[in-house]
Amino acid sequence: MDAGFYDDNQYPAYTDYDHHALDASYYHSAPVYLRQPLDYHLYTPAPPANFVPSTFDSHFVLPSHALRQLLQKRSETTRQIAPIGSNLPEELQGYHTLVPLEPTAGDRRKFGNWYSTVYRAINLTDGLPYVLRRIENYRLMHQSAFSAIEIWSNLRHPNIISVKEAFTTRSFNDNSLVFVYAYHADAQTLFDVHLKPKPPSMQTHPYQHGRSSHLQAHLPTIIPERTIWSYIVQIASAIKKVHEHGQAVRNVDVTKILLTGQNRVRINCCGIIDVLMHDTIQDIVLLQQEDLNMFGRLIFSLCCNNITATSGQNYQKSLDFIGRNYSAELKDTAMWFTSRVAPIRTINMFLEKISARVVSEMEDALDGNDRLESELQGELENARLVRLLCKFGFINERPEFAREPRWSETGDRYIIKLFRDYVFHQVDERGNPVVNLSHVLTCLNKLDAGTDEKIMLIARDEQSCLIVSYKEIKHCIESAFGELARAATKQ
Repeated sequence: MDAGFYDDNQYPAYTDYDHHALDASYYHSAPVYLRQPLDYHLYTPAPPANFVPSTFDSHFVLPSHALRQLLQKRSETTRQIAPIGSNLPEELQGYHTLVPLEPTAGDRRKFGNWYSTVYRAINLTDGLPYVLRRIENYRLMHQSAFSAIEIWSNLRHPNIISVKEAFTTRSFNDNSLVFVYAYHADAQTLFDVHLKPKPPSMQTHPYQHGRSSHLQAHLPTIIPERTIWSYIVQIASAIKKVHEHGQAVRNVDVTKILLTGQNRVRINCCGIIDVLMHDTIQDIVLLQQEDLNMFGRLIFSLCCNNITATSGQNYQKSLDFIGRNYSAELKDTAMWFTSRVAPIRTINMFLEKISARVVSEMEDALDGNDRLESELQGELENARLVRLLCKFGFINERPEFAREPRWSETGDRYIIKLFRDYVFHQVDERGNPVVNLSHVLTCLNKLDAGTDEKIMLIARDEQSCLIVSYKEIKHCIESAFGELARAATKQ
């Protein structure tokens, strides 16, 4: 804690204003403005609960208790280590502590024609976690293929997983191509969340002579239309950003789009196909049209809970299913993307069609921002007790001050010492120490507020006692710390 921060004399007055340059009939004398340090001890109350409710679920932000649990779970996930026997490289082009994020054996996923494995690793430079997507047994023929990664690394959008870099390596005993992305803990693909079949679970039912158990299959559930529209608007916004930069996404697929928060989606694996297909010359206009076709197939898959909803004879059945369970607007949107007779389409044309949905999504996003600001404001004052404890540390048991060896034991400082014993050094009837965090927090909060409640402070020899209020103890602490602060700023 900087003692000079509390010294008002270090902030000179603003006296260099030319008041003659102003209207003399209005300003009769030169104004003098004083700079004052921010007073971090004046706490601003949070907005009323009926304005920014924190106990209800919003579209993007969980209730306060669930949000805290989610963040703690993400923190725990980030600290997990690799299983024993993973046989992973200790260091990989400036990244260490590799942890596989998906199975490395058995039923493995492919990226195109190549097996792909995803790891989490810590960067040696900034100490932050990143995602490493490894393309196995791929020999890069031209370093110029990485030019696409340079473009993607400069593209930032809230619905796109940011690309950091790409490199080749032989640390896995093969020719591997590795792409580095931003890490979002506990993220899942839309396929895993909505379309992946759930294994049957054992259900128990009571009957007349006891209880019976049997396997119960989990039927796919219909995704709420509000959620699908939210996905559509966010993905469309990301595609618009990519197309404006003269690129194509090329992987608008349920297995490549991550759900990173409540109803929050981001397109993943951007840039990989550009590197893998570097030697193939393709028209960017056709690639962008294919993005829109893939977007339409994605909408069909989400609405029908079927990844093959647009293939063959399934197309008409899927249309009928969407018509029965969703609005005509959503059905028309899915058909607009997949229709083959329509002229060349652009993502801007589509966003104009769904402008009302975009406005609704923006309202939900702003509401979520208000919720997060309210949560942050509630956490902002957590440091006030730390500040109090720091002041205790500066004052209590100080060996000498102002040529007074017993400065911390005399005057107001003696009351502070007794209060320290009252808070931290209490014992029960058997003489055992009382370790009660609730008692400590209650006392420190009352001290921070400076309440008029009175308490009895007893000396260690039990020969004297004082009855003082929290307000008086707070004044003693401020006075003693003020002495130290002023002495620390003297020249």
